[in-house]
Amino acid sequence: MPKTKFSWFVVLVLVLGIGLVACAPQAAQETTTQTERAESALSPAAAQPVSNKIVVEVDRNISNVNANSSLAVSRNLDEVSKECISCHQDETPGIVNDWRESRHGHVSVSCLDCHSVEKDAPNATQHASLIGTDVYVSVLVPPSKCAECHPGEADDFAHSGHYRAALQIEGKDAMQTLMFVHEGQNHPEVSGASKATGCNQCHGVRIELDETGAPTPDTWPVAGIGNVYPDGSVGNCTVCHTRHKFDIAEARKPEACASCHLGPDHPDIEIYENSKHGQIYAAEGDTWKWDSAPDAWEPGDYRAPTCATCHMSGIGQLSPTHNVSERLYWNLWAKRSEPRGSEDPMSALTGNAEEGRAKMELVCESCHTERHTAGFFKQGDDAIVLYNESYYDPAKKMLDDLKEKGLLKDNPWDDEFQILFYHLWHHEGRRARQGALMGGPDWAHWHGFFELQQDLYRMQSLYNYRIENNAIETP
Repeated sequence: MPKTKFSWFVVLVLVLGIGLVACAPQAAQETTTQTERAESALSPAAAQPVSNKIVVEVDRNISNVNANSSLAVSRNLDEVSKECISCHQDETPGIVNDWRESRHGHVSVSCLDCHSVEKDAPNATQHASLIGTDVYVSVLVPPSKCAECHPGEADDFAHSGHYRAALQIEGKDAMQTLMFVHEGQNHPEVSGASKATGCNQCHGVRIELDETGAPTPDTWPVAGIGNVYPDGSVGNCTVCHTRHKFDIAEARKPEACASCHLGPDHPDIEIYENSKHGQIYAAEGDTWKWDSAPDAWEPGDYRAPTCATCHMSGIGQLSPTHNVSERLYWNLWAKRSEPRGSEDPMSALTGNAEEGRAKMELVCESCHTERHTAGFFKQGDDAIVLYNESYYDPAKKMLDDLKEKGLLKDNPWDDEFQILFYHLWHHEGRRARQGALMGGPDWAHWHGFFELQQDLYRMQSLYNYRIENNAIETP
């Protein structure tokens, strides 16, 4: 660069530098003023902002809610719901956090949307903070409330076998006698304890209210799927979609069904674990996609089906359903298995056998060939016929003969023959049938038919003794 041009360049840089330095204090002062104004606007005692300043109110909590949180969750909720959240995030932070992470929380479904009731409702109550208002609430949220937003799911449920879960034991004298007389031993105060802590927690119960409108401790809390609520509605959505998160992913996993479908009489979760489907789930289920939309959860999101996949989920040509009886052919839990053929949800045969089998075949054929599916059901159906004709029918004939001749004890639970008959259909028989049609070979065989033949042989020995001696054997 020529010397003259270089000199002018240096002078220009110096002039610009001096100008910038001179302006810096003024810029700093203006920045400080803007910061002070912003802080002043956020202060509780701040005056109204100047007319040319835009104030944006952020109505979203991006932090976890817990007892130590100072952040409020509002999301355009009404004032009463905000009060609910403000109190409960200190008193029961787990509830608020579940709601905050739920789909309900994301779309501003509030506490009152589910818990509010009419003033004249039998379960209407008011917190101290609500006295003097026209807002009444209840801890109970019946399925009729869920149906206001989910009518299709509620209607499906009302046509399913789950619907009668509590009603069927409520109307059976034998079940009532078992629970209160035999299990409860006619205790003058707590004869219903085994029912409340056992049967009710899966089957459900008719929830009763005290004089304040609150549920009684003998009937609530209760996790049964067939609860009968004070408004008469039946069901309990939170059995599968646990409150207050109501997560679809949770309901799709086999553990959602396992709390009830287990044990000696219907070990469905154990059968699933014994199956190839369950083995794959155990090996890699934590990598599957569980939160797809209800009608978009398809193979690829998972590699093997869960209980929900076969009995409820939308798959292939099938739409999602909350009628768990819709895809079934047999009744596998009855004393004798028969094809389904009733529209009455209170019937043990609710459903349509042929349609149910066709729908379940569509489920299977999403992953298996038609030949594979047909062969599987041929084997399973043969096992049902074997149980019906070679085990239940002979056992029932012997029971009827002994009853006719007066050779049964009045107390069935003190009579070896009657106990064996009960186990034959209610325990071993169910395991054999359910294991056969859900791909659990150990349960179909060792816990099923192997034990069935022992039951039958022992019953035949007892039968022969009583017929020959016209007397019940002594211990």
